[in-house]
Amino acid sequence: MAKEFSRSTRVAEQMQRELADLIMFEVKDPRVTMVTITAVEVTGDMAHAKIFYSAAKSSQSLQNGLEKSAGFLRTQVAKRMLLRTVPQLHFVYDESIDVGIKMAQLIDAARASDDKLNPEK
Repeated sequence: MAKEFSRSTRVAEQMQRELADLIMFEVKDPRVTMVTITAVEVTGDMAHAKIFYSAAKSSQSLQNGLEKSAGFLRTQVAKRMLLRTVPQLHFVYDESIDVGIKMAQLIDAARASDDKLNPEK
């Protein structure tokens, strides 16, 4: 029977906490501000990790700042987590929050137009 939580899942959860802390307090790059780490996916062989992030305003300079600080973050994660092999960090913008906001706006617009058509409710 397979374990409920695989090692890569546990490493990903711990890495998410460590990266959030490091980005908030240790990264000095002015391009990297107000970033939220939404998820981390680590491959089974621990060679690569996709870091999903969201930000108040996404830009190419933010992506470049994160990619530039990936080496520093990888070194710090290695010190904090004591891993034998530390994954390469690949940053990916998480669009799910933007999609959620658009969906909420569409629902609000639909409800407003419905209220205009049926004012007796």
